Amino acid sequence: MLRIETQAEELSRQKKKKIIRKSLKASKHPTPSLLSILSQLFFFSNQTVYSHRWNHTEQYEIAPVPLVIAGPSGSGKSTLLKRLMNEFQEFFGFSISHTTRQPRNGEQHEYYFVNTDCFDDCVRNEEFIEYTRFSNNYYGTSKKAVIDVQKSGKICILDVEMDGVKNLKKTNLNPRFVFIKPPNLEALEERLRGRGTETEESLRRRLDRAIDELRFGQIEGMFDLIITNDDIDQAYSILREFVVEDVEALKKSRGM
Repeated sequence: MLRIETQAEELSRQKKKKIIRKSLKASKHPTPSLLSILSQLFFFSNQTVYSHRWNHTEQYEIAPVPLVIAGPSGSGKSTLLKRLMNEFQEFFGFSISHTTRQPRNGEQHEYYFVNTDCFDDCVRNEEFIEYTRFSNNYYGTSKKAVIDVQKSGKICILDVEMDGVKNLKKTNLNPRFVFIKPPNLEALEERLRGRGTETEESLRRRLDRAIDELRFGQIEGMFDLIITNDDIDQAYSILREFVVEDVEALKKSRGM
């Protein structure tokens, strides 16, 4: 059963985060290797997100407004996005993220699977809009991935973390933000266990992280739409209704 942290525990966690932020000021672009060392020295949490403000000067005049999807792991984001891509494959393009984790069974093109050295190079070269560390693996959204979708004239879909949402709000991409959440934490735990890919430790980390993400999703004005995924068909219907106007506008611009 999940436990909400006490106020004292939350204050302690925030204090540790302040220590880490202060320690990282000496490095303009901390690499995953450096972050791993700091995490051991300061008992760093399993999730850290580092974002670089992106002054997106290569905005294309005809580029459609991007769509940002966020929400806890197990909320149904991937299933909803697959449905959206299948129905509107001519109009949406997915911004494929980089990750250092190993592919799961059946995964092929969902991520750019790279090693830590390659990820380090991308960080040093400021190639990411945002990147995150979770469960000893790294994930990053590259600028190039977004630009490539825009060049194709499609609506770019980005699946990002909490700080990724914050950072995208600082760019001139002006995306629309959608938050997908489970009906409750118990349902989320059941879905994660049903995957059969989580250890008890990794499951606990994901559930702890989900609590923070659900709090983040409730911040007023952070998201344009919040979908409670209690029924996948109903959830997709809501998402589809939200984006169909953009699809129709794109069709019109193409003379369709």
